[in-house]
Amino acid sequence: MKISIILLGLWMSLAAVRGQSSFTNSYSISPYIDIPQGNLVGVSEQFVVSGMSGVLGGLTLSLNIAGGFNGNLYSYLVGPQGQMAILLNSVGVTTSNPFGAFDAGFNIVLDMHAANNVHDYTSFQYSLNGNGQVTGTWAADGRNIDPLSDPAAFDSAATTSGLNIFQGMEANGTWTLFLAEAGSGGVQPVLQSAILTVTTIPEPAIMALFGLGISCLLLARRRKQF
Repeated sequence: MKISIILLGLWMSLAAVRGQSSFTNSYSISPYIDIPQGNLVGVSEQFVVSGMSGVLGGLTLSLNIAGGFNGNLYSYLVGPQGQMAILLNSVGVTTSNPFGAFDAGFNIVLDMHAANNVHDYTSFQYSLNGNGQVTGTWAADGRNIDPLSDPAAFDSAATTSGLNIFQGMEANGTWTLFLAEAGSGGVQPVLQSAILTVTTIPEPAIMALFGLGISCLLLARRRKQF
């Protein structure tokens, strides 16, 4: 009788987990909007995410920015609960390189789970496409400091404000993408497209329930052996 009850509990736990299996969806904007030069007021675009169950387990943002000067670009993403992830912040600026990266534009994927930070892309092997844009998959900059800070500040700034801050959070709601170019001169930067891809997983409470069911079953089997 006890084993039957345990099995019933396990079945209910498994059904709950299956009912909230991982789910991925993408949200796109293709605005072709000019990013103002020498103006940190910048521009904003929004993604509206809905119908996602569970909590965030994965997040990527594909950014296609043509033109501009990568060392001047500043961008962040604000989640539905107000958390802010710094995507680009005066990319490449360091004490030894106060002007930052000289390339013009990005056609990249910023991934919550990527290893190499986009701020330091010139330190890694990287590729340019036919339009001179940096390509590849990178971790967001994560340096939550003024983009006009002294170059030395970028050397010591924490990189903890990346896309990882959204891990385990609610996905549904309005996400705001902000872009600006701190400097001026050169080719006008243009946001050509952006794609937000969200993956949710079952909430921890559901997973704990499933784990408890497994533990109970194993315990029952062990007792039966004795």
